[in-house]
Amino acid sequence: MDMNTIEAVVPTTDPADWREGDAWLAGGTMLFSYGSAVLKRLLDLGSAGWPAIKVGPEGIELAATATIAELYALPDQPVVREYAVKEYGWPGLDLVRPCCDSFVASFKVWNMSTVGGNLCTSLPAGPMISLCAGLDGTATILGPGGSSRTVPVAEFVVGDGRNVLAPGELLRSIHLPASALASKAAFRRLSLSNLGRSGVLLIGRLGGPNAGEKALVLTITAATRRPVQLRFTAGDLPDASQLAAAIDDAVPEALYHDDIHGLPEWRRDMTYRLAEEIRAELLDPPNEGGAEAAVSGDFWPPQRPARKEA
Repeated sequence: MDMNTIEAVVPTTDPADWREGDAWLAGGTMLFSYGSAVLKRLLDLGSAGWPAIKVGPEGIELAATATIAELYALPDQPVVREYAVKEYGWPGLDLVRPCCDSFVASFKVWNMSTVGGNLCTSLPAGPMISLCAGLDGTATILGPGGSSRTVPVAEFVVGDGRNVLAPGELLRSIHLPASALASKAAFRRLSLSNLGRSGVLLIGRLGGPNAGEKALVLTITAATRRPVQLRFTAGDLPDASQLAAAIDDAVPEALYHDDIHGLPEWRRDMTYRLAEEIRAELLDPPNEGGAEAAVSGDFWPPQRPARKEA
């Protein structure tokens, strides 16, 4: 899409260069899709030169400019296979490709869309939000004057299309800690069609910073306007009814998203169902075979319920 209000494209990574009427430009897939009638300048991060992905004993750092294609290739990289997986055991990496596939994107989006752009767009169905929140990611944010702050990704998005970035601030990177990557993980996603936008996406993790710890973390996204995270300690792991009650307490009805990709009632019901599947898979190993139900069970594709009259 042409944006005929743009007067300049400025290569910079310095928040001090930002002024009213500017927008940061990384991959630009959403920016150019929706266009703008008010922007005057684009601050282009294309020449930032930030390494897309760094892997080390403390975890993985994703540059905001890392593309989805680069992230998808991560599990096959030698540094991950030979260093991270064998030495540290990071089963959480199994979440990377399902989350990337949740874009259901064309090759153009796949190779241009960025991890940071998906977070900053802050749509409920943003799969990079799901991945990074589900792995306890921490976002590093740069501000004018050399300032910097960190925010958990689970708290970065505060509503549909809204996040914690102040005018001029720039998302620099996301850190995925080794403690989360070392957790056993489970993934569930539903949409109203096989190639549709995510209507419900849940990630569960079993593990913790200490060896043998069985802390359970459940992250709810896509169904809700912002990520919702439930944490259960090793001594307080829930059964099915306790998990449902915890979801009731954590997610008020008004927080369920409502758009063409799913009614709140359906998103709520599927949240309960997929959350219980994840709980059973992670806490009850004999039920582990239920993984396929998320994509091929008797409720796929899900039926859209009739909207209730007020």
